[in-house]
Amino acid sequence: MYATLMMIALRAVLPGEPLFIAEEAKHVKVHYEPGRFAGWPANHGMWHWGDEIVVGYSLGYYKDLGATRHHIDREKPEEHWLARSLDGGRTWTHEHPAEKGFLIPRGKALHGTETPGQTPPPLMELQEPVDFTRPDFAWTLRMDNIDGGTSRFEYSYDRGHTWHGPYCLPGFDAPGTAARTDYIVNGKHDAFIFITVAKQNRREGRPICARTTDGGVTWTLVSEIGPEPDGFAIMPSTVRISDEELFTTLRRREGTFRWLSAWRSADNGVTWVQEANPVEYLGEGNPPMLNKLHDGRLCLTYGFRAYPFSIRARLSEDNGKTWGPQIVLRWDGTDRDIGYVRSIQRPDGKMVTTYYISDAKTGPERYVGATIWDPDNISRIVRGDQGRQFGF
Repeated sequence: MYATLMMIALRAVLPGEPLFIAEEAKHVKVHYEPGRFAGWPANHGMWHWGDEIVVGYSLGYYKDLGATRHHIDREKPEEHWLARSLDGGRTWTHEHPAEKGFLIPRGKALHGTETPGQTPPPLMELQEPVDFTRPDFAWTLRMDNIDGGTSRFEYSYDRGHTWHGPYCLPGFDAPGTAARTDYIVNGKHDAFIFITVAKQNRREGRPICARTTDGGVTWTLVSEIGPEPDGFAIMPSTVRISDEELFTTLRRREGTFRWLSAWRSADNGVTWVQEANPVEYLGEGNPPMLNKLHDGRLCLTYGFRAYPFSIRARLSEDNGKTWGPQIVLRWDGTDRDIGYVRSIQRPDGKMVTTYYISDAKTGPERYVGATIWDPDNISRIVRGDQGRQFGF
């Protein structure tokens, strides 16, 4: 088994599998500050209305904690922020919702200490149903502990300017929950959520599908997605293929090996069948982001936590049964503290992919960046500086 995994890893990082590049991709800084750490869009969410885009992220303070840890000062506060673009991701402004009493981290968030002067409101039980079909609707699901504590949700009817909540999610008969934002709206008061829950040993974690038909007032566990793993299967990203078919991708780990797996449901989430892995090797691992494009293709974006540290994508023309080659969006990350991607497709067909990264030109601080790229404008890396970077 170990030898097989090593061969898969070597095929992923050495010449053999063709790599493509997103031509004319544009990289912009969403939030960069000297001395600060900005990261993890995948922990928060990303929403858009035409060319207006909002993405959530964590903002803390930079500190070099060594090669195997996140470079965030754990003795200083971690805050939750939003970035907003009105021009399709070209320029961004920054919003701190906690200043208005919204989206306040609970306790120590995940990586920093409590923020002075910001006391989170108590978790509430939702009484009035949420209208998931409101045109300016946004929804974020968050957790208190990656190994499974309690989880909550907050929603907005005005594109993230104001938020309602926090409302508690149930435990779904698990030792704890660790929700991040992944949902599918089925109707006015009907929605699926796909979250991680703790395993029976209270360790991270496994994915489930849950449903509400009364606007989030009550919830039903629809299914567990796959068997409980020895390692973890976490952070689902899910799309609807048809009226009955769902497709999800998962971040996987067994021992020291990390990859992305995929599961398909033909009965609206009741049962799931495992599909071919979209990505066989990810270095130290990263969560997936799955989008269904205007033309019906699936687009998977993710961070690659092995040299060369990069942000990548794959496309599928058959609803995830097979995948095209890896597309490199950018390859200039300075180390493995990178990724946690969220992506949307603009009305003009271009993708806006957000992530956190550091690069040699900017400095050691982690910042939230965005790459604007065209899924129809890619070419194979075969020569020159790009080819040498990848061993060609």
